[in-house]
Amino acid sequence: MVDSATSIVEAAFRHYRSQDREAALPLYADDFSFTSPQDDHIDKATFFERCFPTADRFKDHRLLHVTPANEELVFVYYEYELETGGKYRNVEAITVWDGLM
Repeated sequence: MVDSATSIVEAAFRHYRSQDREAALPLYADDFSFTSPQDDHIDKATFFERCFPTADRFKDHRLLHVTPANEELVFVYYEYELETGGKYRNVEAITVWDGLM
């Protein structure tokens, strides 16, 4: 059972990498919103349709630091290498309320 904001975020990334949609879905709130340079405040359904299936583009994906800022906010610093080449790092700020992202 995942209970802390950090463990929920770590589980979500793990399920993304393994493409276990059924395990990931319960971690996301119905009013989940995702924003990136390519996506502006997309909802849960759009996230799972557009973003979740993209794990196969990674040759490697590692969480470097998963750091809670407080009980609800978690910063995730990760590194990834694309199958097409190129190695990158990114930081995400993820809010977890009532045990859901």
